[in-house]
This record gives sequence, C-alpha cells and structure tokens, in this order.
Amino acid sequence: MSDAALDVVEFLLTTRVYSDDRSLDENDLPPEYRRVFWTGGGDDDGSGATRGGISRPLSATNSTVREATDVDQPWQAVSDLMFTDRDDFSGTLTLGQQEMAEKWFAERADDERIFENPTLAKHFEDHDEFADAFDVDYEESRDANRPIQADRVWIDGLLEEYFDDEDDEEMLDLVEVRAPEEVDVTLDDLVLTEDQEGEIDKIAKAIEHRDYLADIGLREIGKLLFVGPPGTGKTSTAQALAHDMDLPFVEVKLSMITSQYLGETAKNVDKTFEVAKRLSPCILFIDEFDFVAKTRRSDEHAALKRAVNTLLKSIDNISLIQDDVLLIGATNHPDQLDAAAWRRFDEIINFPKPDFGMRADILRVVTRTMDIEDFDPEFIADVTEGLTGSDLRMVMREAVLEALTEDRTTLTQQDLIDAVEEFEERDNLKNMDMIDGDHDALVAGGSVGGGSGGGKASSDGGHSHGHDHDHGHEH
Repeated sequence: MSDAALDVVEFLLTTRVYSDDRSLDENDLPPEYRRVFWTGGGDDDGSGATRGGISRPLSATNSTVREATDVDQPWQAVSDLMFTDRDDFSGTLTLGQQEMAEKWFAERADDERIFENPTLAKHFEDHDEFADAFDVDYEESRDANRPIQADRVWIDGLLEEYFDDEDDEEMLDLVEVRAPEEVDVTLDDLVLTEDQEGEIDKIAKAIEHRDYLADIGLREIGKLLFVGPPGTGKTSTAQALAHDMDLPFVEVKLSMITSQYLGETAKNVDKTFEVAKRLSPCILFIDEFDFVAKTRRSDEHAALKRAVNTLLKSIDNISLIQDDVLLIGATNHPDQLDAAAWRRFDEIINFPKPDFGMRADILRVVTRTMDIEDFDPEFIADVTEGLTGSDLRMVMREAVLEALTEDRTTLTQQDLIDAVEEFEERDNLKNMDMIDGDHDALVAGGSVGGGSGGGKASSDGGHSHGHDHDHGHEH
C-alpha cells in the first residue's frame, strides 16, 4: 500500500479520534492538521491572549485532506480499502469501520509517525489491543509537538485582535513577526564557533528549565547581545533558535522609529514589547542596537530620545523567566554602544569573521547539494581570507550562474576561483565609488592569491527572508 494511503488513513483516524476524545486539545494535533481546521473569531480566553480555535467535530473532505497531507487525490488513494467511505454530495471521507482501520494502520505505521501525532499516540496507548504495537509515550509526544502558540494561524489571530484600530496599524512597520515554520534556517545549518555553541546551549537550557530558575530566584538571564560585522550570522542564529525551539520570532528594526509616519514613537516601542509578551514564549530580536547610542549622543528630536529611553526601560522590565521572552540585540558597531546599552545584557556573544577552518566548513555545507569536479574547499578558503559566510554564499551563487550561462549544472574548481575574482573585482569597483550604493554595506576585496576582505554586500538583519541576509556562517 502506498504512503499516500497511509497518510490519508492517518488523517481520517486523527479527525475521528480527536472529535470523540474531549480530553484532547489543539496541542495534540500535528501542526499541519491544525492549520486546516483553525478558524478565527473565537471567544477571548480571559487573558486576551488568543482568538479563534478548532471546533469539533472535524470534517475530513477531499480539500482538507489534500491541504493537510499534500496527497493530490485523497479518495483515489484509499478508495480500494474496505473501511473507507465517501459522501458523493459533500465530498466527506469517513471510516466506515474504525476498528479495521486502526488494525490496518497499526500494522503499517512506525514509531516515528505515531510520535509526531500525539492524538494517535494517546489513542493507541489507551487501548490494550495496541499497547505493544508502538514504543511511544503520549506525554513525550505531546511535549515534542509544536505548541499552537507557535502556529501562524494563532499568531495572526492574536495580531488581528491586538491591532484593533487604525492607529495601531502603523506599529506593523516597526515589528515583523514570523512563525517558526516560516524560518528556513536551523542551528544545524550554521557553522558556529565553540563560544557561540556554548552560549546557545546555555540559553537553550535556561529556556527549558525556566521554572526552576524562577524557583531559585535567578531572574537576570535571557538578554543576549550579538556583536560582529555584517554577514557573520547574527540574525540567522537568532532565527535558527526560534525555529529549533518552536518560538515565534519578533523582529524590531530600531531605525524604523525615525520614520516620519510612525507618530508616537515611544508608544510604539512600548507596544512592541507588549506584543512580545502576548506572543510569549517567543524571541524578541532587536537589530541595529547601536542606534540607541547614536540617538542618545546626538541632537535628535526629543521624541526620538524619549523612544530610546522607553526602549531601555522596556528592556529592563522584560524577562525570560517571568515573561517567557528571550531578548536578543544585535549590532554591527559595538564601539558605538555606551554603558547604558551594554549593561542591559547579561551575555555578549561575539560573531567574528570566519577563520580558515570555518570558511572551509561553510564552503562544504553550502556546496553539499552541488556537483563540483575536483572541489578543494581548503584552497577556496585560503584565497577568501576576510570574507564572511554571506560573501562565500554570494561567491557560490556567482559560480552557479556563470556555469548556467554555459548550460552546465556541474561546476569545476576553476569556476569557483573565477567567481572569487569576480566578487573581489566588483567589490573593488564599489570602493572606488564607480557604482552607487550604500557605503555602509561595502566589502573590502583582495586578490585571489591572498585576499583580504570585509563585510558583505547587504546589511545584517534585513527584513527579507533569512537566506537573503546575515548568513555569515550559515550553510
């Protein structure tokens, strides 16, 4: 029997079991099932934290099955099974004989499939007939399942509720919220230093054991500052944490508060932190943190200074332990930060340009899906001294595109060498003011023989998708 049939039967069983078992809630459904049945406009839960929900009974139609399982023709996949039925009028798919369906499914599903579906993990665990069929613990399955608060549908419902008038809509220009499922980088996709890995492991443990930390009174934890040149992985690492820990990612661009259409900037900064608290647990990522010091030193408008003071006070008043918000600041210019900014953070994590070994590792993983003849990552690492991971990705992109102009999908080592030279030549032109551009985002180039280098061509932490910015050490 095909995997498509197994996928469809799993969906039909899940909808039947969930509809009948009132002890189950949204966190027992796999995320891909939840998004199919989530509806907005539900009642507030009393805390103002959520709108919408999933109503019983769940209806399995061709369209809902297709959306949840990616099986193009759901009914065709299971029409030959004796225990499946379809209502031709409504298009609803049902299990005519649930017990037969359970036995059929139990004989074909493995532990991994059941572990990723808490609804069925509980169902099979509760039935003696299937007690030995799977080595899966329901509670562990539920704990490992992504919580509803990390789903895009839940986040959208909360934002719609919170931005309930026209004046609040301008706040959306100050903050961007991504669900973990929308982040396309994981910690396994990154090449990190030992120090970075150690600090990330510590913060992951702090998140896991935050109740214990609260019990012993250790509350000054969970405010990180990432420092380093553009392209060294600051934004990517913060996003990867959000993805791997199933946390919404709330990103703030401080320079946006200078925009003329934002109105009451201090109010908007304050509201940003309120959004993070309502979305908790989450990661609040504040990019361009050096903007704080710039504003405090300058003769900027008093409203901007009030906004920055509000920001610093808001940082003081937010906590991983009390509010379930992990705060991460990032700056390309740590030399511009003053004491008031530094003391807000309990951990400083350095993101240097990659050394020779890291560049070689980055090249290996960037090229892992490419076909390259006589590939020597150590040689390319040697001639790209000073380049960041983001620069290396741009080099590889150039090599791929050049090969495609010759109708080749197999690259050569010479393609990479030529791409390095092209990258550095383009950079030198920028430094000679021969093309217009943002000079804060320039890269100092060097020769293939021994190259020196600098940052990257796009600034750290932009609003584009993860692969377009700050992938200094990402693979």
